[in-house]
Amino acid sequence: MSQVTLGGNPIEVGGQFPQKGQTAPALKLVNAKLQDVTLDDFAGKRKVLNIVPSLDTPTCATSTRKFNEAAGKLENTVVLVISADLPFAMSRFCATEGLNNVVTLSTMRGRELLNNYGVEIKTGPLAGVAARAVVVLDAENRVVHAELVPEIKNEPNYDAALAALS
Repeated sequence: MSQVTLGGNPIEVGGQFPQKGQTAPALKLVNAKLQDVTLDDFAGKRKVLNIVPSLDTPTCATSTRKFNEAAGKLENTVVLVISADLPFAMSRFCATEGLNNVVTLSTMRGRELLNNYGVEIKTGPLAGVAARAVVVLDAENRVVHAELVPEIKNEPNYDAALAALS
């Protein structure tokens, strides 16, 4: 179990957060077409997992915009935005914002990701959704960068995440 904060208040986070050098845990999430998706669907590509509580918050929206901008310049890389939002809401957000370089994935089926990736908020007002994290995988799904953001309201370290792809 890890601990992060929300507005300075301690929040317990369950599961084991992936560490650099480890093989990423399997995942199965739901895409915008309500299809189940796994890491195998992105085989041979590098992956940026932008894990957020909900796109309906300012910080989550900002991180999605920033990774969308970066994704357009990255070769052989896909940015996966993972949240508790329903696929319909995620698609609507991306369409409204003009975000075409990210793939949105919902935990509506696939909640085991929360524990398997060590981002399951266990206490506080956001209990049941994901803590903010960025996990960067190489083409073989090995973790090359992992950040569990210590304060949920803060943005991740974009530069460190993107530098891991260099």
